[in-house]
This record gives sequence, C-alpha cells and structure tokens, in this order.
Amino acid sequence: MLSRREMLRWLREDDPARLEGLWSRADAARRRGVGDAVHLRGLIEFSNRCVRLCAYCGLRAGNRLLARYRMSGAQILAAARRAARLGMGTVVLQSGEDPSTEAAWLADVVRRLKADPATAPLAVTLSVGERDEADYALWRQVGADRYLLRFETSRPDLLARIHPSAPGRGTGRVAILRSLRRMGYEIGTGMLVGVPGQTFDDLADDLELLGRLDPEMIGLGPYIPHPRTPLAAAPPAGDQVPATPEMAYKALAIARLLCPRANIPATTAVATLDARAGYDLGLARGANVIMPNVTPARFRALYEVYPGKRGSRGARGDHEEIRRRVEAAGRAVGTGRGDGPRRITAAVGAEKIA
Repeated sequence: MLSRREMLRWLREDDPARLEGLWSRADAARRRGVGDAVHLRGLIEFSNRCVRLCAYCGLRAGNRLLARYRMSGAQILAAARRAARLGMGTVVLQSGEDPSTEAAWLADVVRRLKADPATAPLAVTLSVGERDEADYALWRQVGADRYLLRFETSRPDLLARIHPSAPGRGTGRVAILRSLRRMGYEIGTGMLVGVPGQTFDDLADDLELLGRLDPEMIGLGPYIPHPRTPLAAAPPAGDQVPATPEMAYKALAIARLLCPRANIPATTAVATLDARAGYDLGLARGANVIMPNVTPARFRALYEVYPGKRGSRGARGDHEEIRRRVEAAGRAVGTGRGDGPRRITAAVGAEKIA
C-alpha cells in the first residue's frame, strides 16, 4: 500500500528514469492481481440526451447545438450482438443522465440482452448517471451485472463547480456506489485528471478514496476541454494538476497499486491525446481492459463528451486495431466476462456448496 507521501512524490515526479520504477511496480501488481489477459468491453453510447449542466461535458443540457438521439431497443440489441461476434465479454450501455429514459424501458432492454442466445453470455454494465434507488434495484433484478458511476472529484466545492446538483437531487455518488454494491452490482468509479481547479493534494485525495472504495472497475482519464462548456475557458489553479497523458498514466499506475485486483481500462481519453501510444502505454502501466466503441457510426459522432474522441473507424476497424496493439504488447485478448474478484469468489463458493 502506498502512503500519501509516496503518492504525492510519484504524482510530482517528472524524471523518466525514476518513473520507470512506478511503471514497473504497477505492471507487476497488474500481473499478480488480474493476470495478463486484456478484456475487451463493447461500449454502446445509446443516448446523448442529458438534463445535467456539468461544466466540462459536451453532452450538457446547455449545449443547444448538439443534435440529440436515443437508440431503440432493437438497435442496442444489434450493437450488443456485434460486440459478441467480435469476441467481447461485456457490453457497457452508456448515456447522458436523462429521466425520460424510463426505468422500465431500460429494464426491458437488459431483459432482452439476457434472453437472446447471442448476447446472454455477456456481462451488462450500465452507466446512466444518478437515478432513484428503485431504478437501480429493478435493473439489477432483470440481470444488470455492473454499474459505472464516476465520482469525478472528491473535493466538494470543486464537484459543485464542475458537476452541479440536479434539482431535487444531491451529488452523493459515494453513497450511491455503496448502495449499488449492497444490491449485488459490481461497481465502477473514477475521476478526471487535470480538471481546472484540481490540485495535487486533490488528486491524492481522489486516489485515497479509490483505495477505500476498492471498486471492481476504475475509470480515469485526462480532462479534455470542450469548446461549448463553461470550463473550457477556466483559468488554472495554483498547484494545478496538468491534464496530460503522462499525469493520467501516473494516476492509473497508483490506482493499480492501491486496487491490485480492479479492472482498469486504458481509456479512450488517453488514447485521444496520445494516439500513437495511448493504449500501449496504458497497458504497460497497469491497465487490463480496453473498451472498443460498438455504437453505430451515425450516433457515435453525436456522443461528444469532448471533441476529437478516439474510435472513428467503425466497430470492426477499431476492434482489429486494438487486437493488434494487445498482441504487440505481448498480451492476449481475454475470454469470458472478465468479472471482478468478488463475483469470482462468490461463484467459486457457490460451486463448493453445491
């Protein structure tokens, strides 16, 4: 376990030779904790509708220039079948936060995914923001396996600035994550690295929170400004964390040391900023997951959380490139769902009882 002092030292370290020590430790922790397999999870961005006014996100309700869409259940099922044909073990259904996406409608989509022979083996991850507890319970009841809800920053005043509360709803995402775990979900969470106003102490706090939550999946990446958001022109804070791939790699490596058995993606945001080597370096510095985008092309361009997002060659083209990169790194593409340690332990225990 890293001390806070060690975390801060690594976060501020700029010497490439010394950083090799961090990369090596993180890679060894990844190998011990989750092995060499790289699991591919098909991302389906099924709706860009959102009621929130997050200051950093291009999907924010205030972006009137963005054409909005929501895929049909049949379109989502077709994308999931594509992910299954390409050998992925998980689909991630992601959208903006939109109360008009009815809980019963999404439950029916999950139910259809679990009933279809082509998609039934897939794990289903949902990432649709903050909802009522009854919605989470319904989706879990019909078969949703995982829920991804990033806390973005652990500093309350910074969170209020970049992710203001919706009317009648707080921003207690840590409490929501704990509730989701009690319901039996695998939980995923994480934060932005280098968002304006974030200091090195803030980032250390975020990493410590990850260690306490010990989630099954961690998603973190560098802040990329969107020109149609309030944060795009925000001045940097004193002791500002830089929003660079290198800083994201440091946070990823530390997260791996804190949570050695978590599934951690080499994220699209890093690959967007570092197109040449983003996935490769992420895999070498603690990551064991990549999330190819299987959203239909006509919708993919409209899911613009930030501009220039990596993954524009279509599901098959992106998937083939990712497979080549995994193999070039001396790793193998994983098979099966790539469940987290709690689910695996529970399954083994059930087999022993039987």
